[in-house]
Amino acid sequence: MLYLRLLVIMLVLSCTVQAQQVPLFRNTNEPQEKRVADLLSKLTLEEKISLLGYKSNAIPRLNIPAYNWWNEALHGVARAGLATVFPQAIGMAATFNDSLVQEVADAISTEARAKYNLSTAAGRHIQYMGLTFWSPNVNIFRDPRWGRGQETYGEDPYLTAAMGTAFVKGLQGTDPRYLKTAAAAKHFAVHSGPEAGRHAFNAKADEKDMRETYLYAFKKLVDAGVESVMCAYNRLNDEPCCTSNELLQKILRTEWKFKGHVVTDCGAIDDIVNFHKLTDSKPQAAADAVKAGVNLDCSNLLQNHLADALKQGLLTAKDIDSALVGLFRTQMRLGFFDKPEQNVYGKLGAESVHTAKHIQLARKVAQQSMVLMKNDKNLLPLDMKKYGSIMVLGANAGAMDPMVANYHGMSGNIVTVAEGITQAAGPAVAVQYDQGSDFADTTRFGGIWAAGESDIAIAVIGLTPVYEGEEGDAFLAANGGDKLSLELPAAHIAMLKELRKKNKPVVVVVTAGSNVNIKAIEPYADAIILAWYPGEQGGHAVADVLFGAVSPAGRLPVTFYESLNNLPDYSSYDMKDRTYRYYKGNVQYPFGFGLSYTSFKYNWNTQPVIAPRSTKDSIKLIVKIANTGNYNADEVAQLYIQYPDIDRMPVQELKAFRRIHITNGNENIVEFVIPLSELQKWDLKESKWKLYPGNYNIQIGSHSRNIQLETSFTIKKNLK
Repeated sequence: MLYLRLLVIMLVLSCTVQAQQVPLFRNTNEPQEKRVADLLSKLTLEEKISLLGYKSNAIPRLNIPAYNWWNEALHGVARAGLATVFPQAIGMAATFNDSLVQEVADAISTEARAKYNLSTAAGRHIQYMGLTFWSPNVNIFRDPRWGRGQETYGEDPYLTAAMGTAFVKGLQGTDPRYLKTAAAAKHFAVHSGPEAGRHAFNAKADEKDMRETYLYAFKKLVDAGVESVMCAYNRLNDEPCCTSNELLQKILRTEWKFKGHVVTDCGAIDDIVNFHKLTDSKPQAAADAVKAGVNLDCSNLLQNHLADALKQGLLTAKDIDSALVGLFRTQMRLGFFDKPEQNVYGKLGAESVHTAKHIQLARKVAQQSMVLMKNDKNLLPLDMKKYGSIMVLGANAGAMDPMVANYHGMSGNIVTVAEGITQAAGPAVAVQYDQGSDFADTTRFGGIWAAGESDIAIAVIGLTPVYEGEEGDAFLAANGGDKLSLELPAAHIAMLKELRKKNKPVVVVVTAGSNVNIKAIEPYADAIILAWYPGEQGGHAVADVLFGAVSPAGRLPVTFYESLNNLPDYSSYDMKDRTYRYYKGNVQYPFGFGLSYTSFKYNWNTQPVIAPRSTKDSIKLIVKIANTGNYNADEVAQLYIQYPDIDRMPVQELKAFRRIHITNGNENIVEFVIPLSELQKWDLKESKWKLYPGNYNIQIGSHSRNIQLETSFTIKKNLK
């Protein structure tokens, strides 16, 4: 009996000693807030400040390694070597398939976790190998000149919110304890060029445009639990976004109840001093950012100047602690202070990176992103019985750059369009390749004679990310990353003119991340496919569409205007006359446009009767869509709302979409449910959301200007 008592005492003492050896902040049985408080209590003020930059210092005495917060995952793990390269974000938006986008983000986060596990096991704590991703970009692509518009999900707030929410869910995972990775919604807020002046410009937008257009997607991502928000370089209504109490405190923290951390765009606090010139004191700028709600600085300004700011009484040690709390919460949710075996994602390794499943997914997304713009006499899909020889030419036919876009990884398996066509055509077809032209010479071309000797020519032309993109990265852009016009390279058009003289069928594949002047090439092309920047499997996907393995069903997430002449000044952030929601003029191709190899017919499954009784009601509509053509294909059904005739209401507005596969000769049922809360608009006088009384029209069709079904309903004045 005495022996048993001694044994129990020894076990208790042993457990007590072990508990004392494990700091509370590493104890997974303790509540997160207690763990955060314990870690804060163990740090010196100097150590705390050292953790507030993206290059967070190591704390050896607490066995905390250095961590680099900067990582990118716009369309695959970027800048970190081997990874699956998916289509650029604008191409993913063109799929109109948010569930597929969530699959993509889930694959990205799997590869990210695996790469993180491998690199940390090797003792590496370097940039682009972390788990905090500064993606997605949910800014609104308000003007086609913006070079970074390719990084977004297009011009529509609803589509952007749907795609962005799906991406965040895929990145962050579904485990109740651990984040798979941490996503960041950027750039908060009202940020979409000009690139050349992005460090100094002052975006002016009234609260109606802000709430209905620029902030809409950010709110949806916050509601979905996005872990981080990145504040932008610019000022908004005279206030720098990264020291904005209106944005970071009033709206983000207080109104939206955001619980994650805020990171600055890289160098944004420096910009307040160097470009906005609102202060010449870096300690003052550092203090203002922290007090406004910034947790992490993508530069070293906070690390270098917060100590001076404290000495000058510009902020308190409590402010420093408040900033760190947000960072520690994220790190604990990622499992940084736990044993790897405790983390559900801790065993992912090399076998999870660039897998056959992920490669196939990249191909599927690229297939679904392709937009068929023209198809004279149903030339496509190509009947291979007619074509024994194919000439593939053009500056982008054999190039890697238009495949991978910007913020990209490397896979070692990037398939160009020329390669994809060659593999799909097979050994019995004579496929030739020639660069055809460069981006400047309008008089000398290659491959023209060979095209005349071939049965068909496939020309791959357009832009690449060095001609449109981010300031500095798009180093061949004439306007600091932005476009000066909608025109395709003159050299490419000149080549097509010469090609057309050979009197052979011509298919043109256009690569771009934005609205370009397709009409300029229409006379020289029998069929046109917009491929965007389609990722590592883009070449296979183009071939799949050309040869009919899949029917194209990509849709334009941006309006293709006829010219820039009817658009407002690029520097204006007023939404009047911008995007399909407010533009009333003629366009080349409308928002949501995309052709198919088949045809579809829309009918009501049940005739809608809409009589809202409460503002909390939803509208339910059931549509029957039949494939009346000869090919199995996807259709993208789109639902638009037209509002009462009140000042500043949109012309029409997307409020639901559904991509469905329908075999030829068959039909599918599509159900749309629209909460009335989604039809609220911002009342400037009362500074709140309001469901306006009046007549509402519902339009359903294949794009914004091809409406197949319509119905209407009335919101009464006394609806509560």
